[in-house]
Amino acid sequence: MVRYDPWGDQPLQVVDRGRPRRGVGLWQLVAFGVGVALLAGGIGGYLGVLAERQSGTRLELPQAGAQDTGRAPGSVAGIAATALPGVVTLHVRSTDGSGTGTGFVLDAQGHILTNNHVVGDAKEIGVTFSTGESVSAELVGRDTGYDLAVVKVSGVRGLRPLSLGNSENVRVGDPVVAIGAPFDLSNTVTAGIISATGRPVTAGGDKGDGSDVSYVDALQTDAPINPGNSGGPLLDAKAHVVGINSAIRGADKDDPDRQGGSIGLGFAIPINQGKRVAEELIRTGRATHPVIGVTLDLQYKGDGARVADKGADGKPSVVADGPGAGAGIRAGDVITKVDGQRVRGGDELIIKIRAHRPGDPLTLTVLREGRERTLEVVLGSANGS
Repeated sequence: MVRYDPWGDQPLQVVDRGRPRRGVGLWQLVAFGVGVALLAGGIGGYLGVLAERQSGTRLELPQAGAQDTGRAPGSVAGIAATALPGVVTLHVRSTDGSGTGTGFVLDAQGHILTNNHVVGDAKEIGVTFSTGESVSAELVGRDTGYDLAVVKVSGVRGLRPLSLGNSENVRVGDPVVAIGAPFDLSNTVTAGIISATGRPVTAGGDKGDGSDVSYVDALQTDAPINPGNSGGPLLDAKAHVVGINSAIRGADKDDPDRQGGSIGLGFAIPINQGKRVAEELIRTGRATHPVIGVTLDLQYKGDGARVADKGADGKPSVVADGPGAGAGIRAGDVITKVDGQRVRGGDELIIKIRAHRPGDPLTLTVLREGRERTLEVVLGSANGS
C-alpha cells in the first residue's frame, strides 16, 4: 500500500513504464529476411506463370503461307474443278427400293446421260448438283442393250455441260479421272489409267431370257470405281468425257473373302457409242442396234461365234434378205474375226458388232468346212429395248 507523505518529493501517481527497451536481436533480423524472401519468391513465381500463360496465347508454329489455289488444267485437281459442276448424283426410288447413281449434263436443255441400270425401273428420279441443289427429273429414254439412259431436268439455270471426247483416240496408259457417288458419297474423284481397250463385257441377265443383257466393248481402267459410280464420266487429261463408268469386276463369288468394292478392274462404255445412243434417245426415246441378221448358237464351246442351225421357233437362222444373207453367211458358219480382230464367242461377236453403227461395213472372217472365207457385210438396224 502506498502511503501519502506530504513531505516527500515523489508525486502521488505511479506510472507503469513496462520493461526497459532493448536493441533488435540477430534472430529477429534472420526471420524477417526469410519472410521477405519467401514473399518475393511467391510473387515472382506467380508473375512468371502469368507471363507464361499470356505469352502462350501468342504462340505460333511454323506454317506455309497462303498460295494460289489454282491448279494446272491437266492435273487431277484441274480436271476435277472443270468437270464437277457438270456431274450430278441421281437418287432413284422404285417399287423394289431406292438406289444411287451418277450422271453428267449433256446440253443446256437439261439432258443428263447415265446408265439404264441406274434408272430403268424408277418411279421417282432426283438429281443433285455439285452445289447441293436438288431437283426432280423425268426419264427421256433408255436402252437395255447398251445400258444407257437419258433423263431431263427443267428450270435449272447455269447448267455446265461436259465436253465429249473421242474414245477412238484413247490409248492404254492414258491417265483418266472418274467422278461419281460411290456408296452415296457424291462428288468423289478418283484417278488412274486406261489399262485396256476393247474389253468385251456383258452385264445384267437377271431375267434369264437375255432381254436385259447389255453388251459393251469397254474401256478398262484401274481408277477406283464402286457401286454408285455407275453413269458417271471417265475423263481424259483435257477434262473431256471418254467413257461412261458402268461396271466393275469384283472378287470371285466363291471367294469367302469376296468384297463388293473396287479391285482395280472398272469398265466404261466408250463415249463414241454413248454419244450416238444418247442422240437417238433424245430424238426418239429409243436406240437402234446394228445387226447382221443371224441367230447365234450361244451354247457353242469352240473358238469363234457359230451361226445356229435353226432360229427361234424353227425359223431359219439366217434372216432372208438380211445383211448376213446378202453377205453369204450360212447356217453352221463359224465367225472368227471382225475387221481382222479375233472373236472367241457369240457374246464377243455381238459386242464387236454393237460397237458400230447401222450402215457401217464390216469384214467378217468365216470358217466353213475347214476353210476360211472373207465376207463383206453392211450392218442392218433393229430397234433396241
